[in-house]
Amino acid sequence: MIVKHLDDILGTEADVDTNGWNSRRLIYRDAGMGYSVNDTIIKPGAELEMEYRHHFETVYCIEGEGELTDVATGQTHAIRTGTIYALNNHDRHILRANKGVHMRMVCVFNPPLTGREVHDQTGAYALSE
Repeated sequence: MIVKHLDDILGTEADVDTNGWNSRRLIYRDAGMGYSVNDTIIKPGAELEMEYRHHFETVYCIEGEGELTDVATGQTHAIRTGTIYALNNHDRHILRANKGVHMRMVCVFNPPLTGREVHDQTGAYALSE
C-alpha cells in the first residue's frame, strides 16, 4: 500500500517547478502502478503548448479557470473547477490559465512518468525506458 500526503512531496525532487507550472509528482513509475499521478499548478497567465507524443494524459481541474485549445481544430474549451479532459490522440494543445488565477489540476499519465520530466522543445515528455 502506498500512502502519501502532498506535504511529503513539497520541496523534494518530486516537486518539479518551471516558469509556467509546478508539478508535484505523487505516484510515478517506480510505484509499479502502470500510471502516474501529479498535482499540478498552472501558474496565472501561463500559456503552454504541449503534445504528449509518448503518453496519454487525463486532467481533472480541481481549482481555477482557463482554457484549452486543440491546435489541430482550433476548437477552444473553457476549463474550470470540475472539468475533465483526456488527450486520447496525443493531441497538440494549448493550455492557458486566466491572468491572476492559477489552475490546479490532477494529471494522470500512461505510461507513467519517472518523476523528473520537463517538456522538451516540442512540448512533449521523453519516453523513459
